[in-house]
Amino acid sequence: MKLSKVLDYTFGGALCLLAVTGSLTSAQTLAAQPADAQFANNVLLVHGAWADGSSWSRVIPRLTTAGLNVVAVQIPLTSLSDDVAATKRAMSLVHGPVLLVGHSYGGAVITEAGNDPKVVGLVFVAAFAPDKGESSLSLATANPTPGGGEIRQDKSGFLTLTPTGIFDDFAQDLSKAKRTILNATQVPIAGAALGTPAQNPSWKNKPTWFVIAANDRAVSPELEAMEAARMNATTITVPTSHVAMLADPERIARFIMRAAGASDER
Repeated sequence: MKLSKVLDYTFGGALCLLAVTGSLTSAQTLAAQPADAQFANNVLLVHGAWADGSSWSRVIPRLTTAGLNVVAVQIPLTSLSDDVAATKRAMSLVHGPVLLVGHSYGGAVITEAGNDPKVVGLVFVAAFAPDKGESSLSLATANPTPGGGEIRQDKSGFLTLTPTGIFDDFAQDLSKAKRTILNATQVPIAGAALGTPAQNPSWKNKPTWFVIAANDRAVSPELEAMEAARMNATTITVPTSHVAMLADPERIARFIMRAAGASDER
């Protein structure tokens, strides 16, 4: 089936967000596993679709103040293999253990890149975390959100979000000025990147942490909860939009620090 038809099926029309259960609206869910990865002095942050490394701008200063070496990987969003390769290149330039953090589609990237022996843990932030044979697209198809109806495909197969998608579904809890910047700077993603299935999910053999965004209208909170449960992740739920790291940077930074072994999340 052509990608355009897949996308029409997946994202076309007005899609309704399933009701978020009471457990998702709590400030924090119980930790599902002891997060005992070794201390990671390096934190690599992987952005998602329609974004770039600056989406971590409010988290980075907090992590560096804690003494962590932080790299915001600039993935090209041209294919899953390209994005994994860019992440691995960034890993090759740092010394010591690495904690990989992925937001949104970046979760699919760290799912594959996390197999590198340097990686001692994975943090998923409002992310896709596909199992073998699953893709970000197949997970989105099975768990539709309102933001899906605001995706547009160009003649080259790259996808963008409409202004409505950015303002109402991607970052609805940010200020108008910040949403305007996100809309102006969004980076299109190749549709094929979203449709490429995972081959060797690293979250099956690495310690994992998961941030569920309870008010997410781009990736289903119920999907996020399912992913966190099946990987037995240490999990928190925050009452934010999809861009939890911009909406609640202090909480997200503390959680990443906990995963890196730099401090306890509190």
